Amino acid sequence: TYPLPEAQLDRFMFNIVIDYLSEDEEVAVVSQTTGAGPEEVEAVFSGEDLLKCHEVVRRVPIAEEVIRYAVRLATRSRPGQPHSSDYINEWVNWGAGTRAGQSLVLGGKTRALLAGRSHVSFDDIRAMAAPVLRHRILTNYRAEAEGITVEEIIRKVIELTPEK
Repeated sequence: TYPLPEAQLDRFMFNIVIDYLSEDEEVAVVSQTTGAGPEEVEAVFSGEDLLKCHEVVRRVPIAEEVIRYAVRLATRSRPGQPHSSDYINEWVNWGAGTRAGQSLVLGGKTRALLAGRSHVSFDDIRAMAAPVLRHRILTNYRAEAEGITVEEIIRKVIELTPEK
């Protein structure tokens, strides 16, 4: 495999970090995937069900101020802009684009639903920041040389971005 160009990476909603399985978990996976398999597989979800879930997520209400916060998180990751912090200008080569704001909002709506809430909070948006932004922010050579990680930059963007 080879690294995808930034424009292709941006099409992925999240970049989720998954650690290795424990030995017991890996034994279970190997056992289940190398045997004869189940005699019959039963569908638990249809394509129509998935489309309905998609629609439910999109109907979750979100206040304009929370949308603005999501947009600010994305825009404050971009260097060379009037609102860019010195920190971002120093360490970032390329910041998140418009799709990041869309993904923050949709991720926040999904998180709210999974938590049993019918509205999106600032915390929902913050919780989505790392998975949404980590593959959309490119550090510069100096950041790599100094060991400044994208995770640190995301924490700083959150710290420097006011809710209102």
